[in-house]
Amino acid sequence: MAQQVKRAFRYRFYPTYEQAVELSRTFGCVRLVYNMALEARSQAWHNEQRSIGYVESSAMLTAWKKTEELAFLAEVSSVPLQQGLRHLQHAFSNFFGKRAEYPTFKSKKKSRASAEYTASAFRLRNGQLTLAKMREPLSIVWSRPLPVGVEPTTVTVSKDAAGRWHVSMLCVDTVESLPVTDAVVGADAGIASLLTLSTGEKITNPKFEYRDRERLTKAQRQLTKKQKGSKNRDKARLKLAKIYARITDRRRNHLHTVTTRLVRENQTIVIEDLAVRSMVKNRPLARAISDASWAEMRFMLEYKARWYGRELVVVDRWYPSSKLCSHCEHRSAKMPLNIREWTCGNCGTMHDRDVNAAINIKQEGQKIVAAGLAETQNACGADVGPQRRTPGGQSATKQEGRRATAGIPAQ
Repeated sequence: MAQQVKRAFRYRFYPTYEQAVELSRTFGCVRLVYNMALEARSQAWHNEQRSIGYVESSAMLTAWKKTEELAFLAEVSSVPLQQGLRHLQHAFSNFFGKRAEYPTFKSKKKSRASAEYTASAFRLRNGQLTLAKMREPLSIVWSRPLPVGVEPTTVTVSKDAAGRWHVSMLCVDTVESLPVTDAVVGADAGIASLLTLSTGEKITNPKFEYRDRERLTKAQRQLTKKQKGSKNRDKARLKLAKIYARITDRRRNHLHTVTTRLVRENQTIVIEDLAVRSMVKNRPLARAISDASWAEMRFMLEYKARWYGRELVVVDRWYPSSKLCSHCEHRSAKMPLNIREWTCGNCGTMHDRDVNAAINIKQEGQKIVAAGLAETQNACGADVGPQRRTPGGQSATKQEGRRATAGIPAQ
């Protein structure tokens, strides 16, 4: 079965000097308009108990362009500025829906420099992308082709901390579901091994941050020695950002490889609901947990399972997967982290801690699926699986929009 999803295709590009200047000005204007609208909305509420929406914010933008001190806003494309206001409206919607914190101001140094163009502000012809207010097309490195017969709905241009320029094209793509299989796998996340599967296989954790830690530490020390505001500090900051970018790119590539393989080989994937935010408060393990990037891996599994017709089952975080014997279900009183192998006191079965946990997670996931299917059949007579719940009360099928690559179902 095929379904349509919104899918982003990101490419590197190398702007000319004029294009870089124009895009940098656009980034600054988008950030300024966002911050001014946020301040206006906050003051209107605190001072007058009055709510300002997108329409009124858009009218304020028109008025700002007519003032002498903000006349430069009219020199860049109006579309990215309007999109910035839409993003602010979306941020407030998430806040009032209790899905996010109150919106914060964008920082020139810390916030992502980006601008979003809708279809009216760009032209894609014969593999050449031209943005509004630009004479020449962008020099894009087409690392992979766009889907045949598909036109981008929006184009987002960004520049990361390492100085790399990217263009992301959001398209409505058709994705074919994978053939149905009976394979079910349980996966236990860890640090020594990134994942331990119920089959007994252990997927190695590359520990990319740990492998580059010496270079990272040296670059951080060099940065602290440079005078603030100097050119040498900017060079040191760029060097440090490139190391971080290298770590992030390699980690993301590895996670894509692992998650794609799991989705292709299994019909049902069972994982544990890990409280990563709480776990990183453990200082001795915080760095290793962050390097493993369990939350990112779960996010990839969620949208890939949704794309390809697979089911991702999330077991409750309080389920004692490590303490239970997968053979007789006897529960041990304690199971410290330093114990990697143990023998069941009831049946005498010897267990590898991680493999045993993965088997328990798989078995619990199968129970959840069976119970859920039974409830659904009794309720409406249809063999339809229930939605899995995730932290914060959101369904796993509704965690959309966190990144353009999430594969949002097309409306």
